[in-house]
Amino acid sequence: MNPAALNTSTPSVRAGLVEALPFDKLRANGWLGSHEISRRQLLNTGAGLGGWLLLRPAQAADQLDEAIRAWTGGATVQTGRVKLDIAPLVDNGNTVPLAVQVDSPMTAADHVVAIAVFNQRNPQADVVRFTLGPRAGRASVATRIRLATTQKLSAVARLSDGSYWQHTVEVIVTLAACLEEIE
Repeated sequence: MNPAALNTSTPSVRAGLVEALPFDKLRANGWLGSHEISRRQLLNTGAGLGGWLLLRPAQAADQLDEAIRAWTGGATVQTGRVKLDIAPLVDNGNTVPLAVQVDSPMTAADHVVAIAVFNQRNPQADVVRFTLGPRAGRASVATRIRLATTQKLSAVARLSDGSYWQHTVEVIVTLAACLEEIE
């Protein structure tokens, strides 16, 4: 950069503290293209991007909670009776085995009606839903899923008495999968 192009008469430049870049002189010398940007626009854009980066994890948590709330119809979900078995560290998110077991006698009077698994950061929060009945023998299901990135997974079980039980785990994914956006 040509020092002669800068206005060094201001005290802030002489002291080594640049308060604002002289965009008009940079543009006149051809160092900036025809795009005009003010310091205010630059600061607003930076603040907006910073805010978006700070709020994105909160939005992901909201996505998980909203998916569970939609499936349960807003009913209270208790912790316990459900065990979500998945590796805490996953090397490849393309095929991740998981199993869900629910503590239930599986009798006609007391059995698991459904099991659902939800995630925090995949394009779709609803991973899988299973429907069970007393003739299933035991409340245990297993499958493989794809995980986009490190996130929380929740397994929620609906019992025949209308109660909901859950177990939530954090899974670290080193090689991500399913990065496409679903609209």
